[in-house]
Amino acid sequence: MTSSHTDTAQGLRRIVLLIIAFGIVGTLTELVLIGHYQAPNQWPPLALLGLTALGVVAMWQNPSPRVVRMFRWLMVVVALSSLVGVYFHLRGNIDFKLETNPNLTGLLLVWKAVTSGTPVLAPGIMAQLGLLGLVSTFRHPNLQIREPVAEVNALEV
Repeated sequence: MTSSHTDTAQGLRRIVLLIIAFGIVGTLTELVLIGHYQAPNQWPPLALLGLTALGVVAMWQNPSPRVVRMFRWLMVVVALSSLVGVYFHLRGNIDFKLETNPNLTGLLLVWKAVTSGTPVLAPGIMAQLGLLGLVSTFRHPNLQIREPVAEVNALEV
């Protein structure tokens, strides 16, 4: 890869890291404003966002092979956490709907749960942040396998 391409790729990685940082700040702000810390089962996204912030700083300052690999794994966990969040939001809404109207069943129950109460798709922001993090590590130069330089033995020449 030429120096120009390397500089462009590095610049794009930094832009993606900045987008992730803005997403972290916005999501943390929103979660704090809505009181998404009142029960222990609401803490994991806050912790994951904090870890993600640390990961972004590490990637910005010193994207060593170890840091890049750890960041990748963290981003996989962050992305998958969105599925857990969607489940908890949907489950909570279903439980609430059944408390207020125990006769609801099937698709009507699911529809009511999805269209009211806790926003079911809000945890999707974690998937977006995680996937962006993975994009920032795509073909990362610090993970490229480098061929060892062959040493020339002066006696063999």
